[in-house]
Amino acid sequence: MDVAHLRAFLAVAEELHFGRAAERLHIAQPPLSRTIKQLERELGTSLFDRNTRSVQLTASGRALVGPARDVLGGIRRAKAAVRSAAEGESGLVRIAFAGISTHAVVAEMARALRAERPGIHLELRSQQFALPALKLLRTRETDLALGRWDVIPSGLRAEVVMPDSLSLAVPRTHRLAGSEGVAVADLEGEYFVSLPLSVGSVLPERLQRLARDAGFLPEVVQIAPDTQTALALVSAEMGVHLTLASVAATARDPHLRFVPLTDDIPDVHLRVAWRPQDDDPAQDAVRERLLAMRRT
Repeated sequence: MDVAHLRAFLAVAEELHFGRAAERLHIAQPPLSRTIKQLERELGTSLFDRNTRSVQLTASGRALVGPARDVLGGIRRAKAAVRSAAEGESGLVRIAFAGISTHAVVAEMARALRAERPGIHLELRSQQFALPALKLLRTRETDLALGRWDVIPSGLRAEVVMPDSLSLAVPRTHRLAGSEGVAVADLEGEYFVSLPLSVGSVLPERLQRLARDAGFLPEVVQIAPDTQTALALVSAEMGVHLTLASVAATARDPHLRFVPLTDDIPDVHLRVAWRPQDDDPAQDAVRERLLAMRRT
């Protein structure tokens, strides 16, 4: 029994007329009759009672209608699934994203993708910092990574999703709270709240590099485990914190102020990274959607 046998059987079963069934299948009637006879021989039973005036299903024929429709329906669904995957309309895409500044981007992308390509399922994995997200990509535990990195390892590619810049978070009572901008050199002597250097965030590295280039060592009075904690410590007037303009745009604490840095600074843009050797249309579709959201 093969697909052609089942398709021929269903055509006759639904038309109850060999001539009309042959027209529906775009074949001549004699080959159709031979196909039905082959199927009956293989099954060892008659599927139709036929004479010169009528064609009727036998009990065996009636029993075969449901399973035949299931098989042909399954084949159609299988073809549709393969076609959908090949066109990037379905599949599973795992995304590791780092930092609170990525949350709005990921949420917007997920909403847009759900409307445009509902067959693509996203597995979203939040990381505190960017380096672990990149590691997940290298070990193939995720398909795309969102974060900020100075160096992209060999074998990976990355493109900017959202341009960003640095900003200094200060309490509203601070001398710089009303400033439109500040140079790094003017921050000598300030107390800093910093993220840990070892976690793979660009921010503590930028703080150390910029201060060194300006001729001083930053006085770090407290290490915060994440950005939200760092901002809470600034609000408590424990010090100032080097952060991102995108973080400043979403902060709601009335006791915080954000002052842009005026120096020429290595970029801190948000990037999407991926493995270019992967052949997955769904991944391509998600990445293209992220890049289409690129903010200027």
